[in-house]
Amino acid sequence: MKKKKIARYLRNTARTILIIFASFFFIFALLSGAETFGGGLKGILLNSPNAFPWALLFVLVYVAWKWELVGGSLITLMGLLTLFAFNAFEELFALFAISLPLIILGLMLITSWRLTKTRK
Repeated sequence: MKKKKIARYLRNTARTILIIFASFFFIFALLSGAETFGGGLKGILLNSPNAFPWALLFVLVYVAWKWELVGGSLITLMGLLTLFAFNAFEELFALFAISLPLIILGLMLITSWRLTKTRK
């Protein structure tokens, strides 16, 4: 019974933080370069490819909602890929704000799955 409580806590915490995380970075990526394209709705639309990776994170969160192991593994992999994409080993902000949270949240989902699948 205690394992199920821990698994539920890990699952709900990871899902909630991932939704907030994905929403924040999606909106930030969508709006951050819009002014270089003239601003307004046109600028946002022209800058929308910049937000694609964060839209992908929404898809991965959905996958994790349905299949914790698969989604958690993919989110962890995305976190590992961001280490190189954002040069996170040299940019500590990218490491602590993007890469490590994704890796930790993905591992929380994997741990939650594992705890629900183990026998007494």
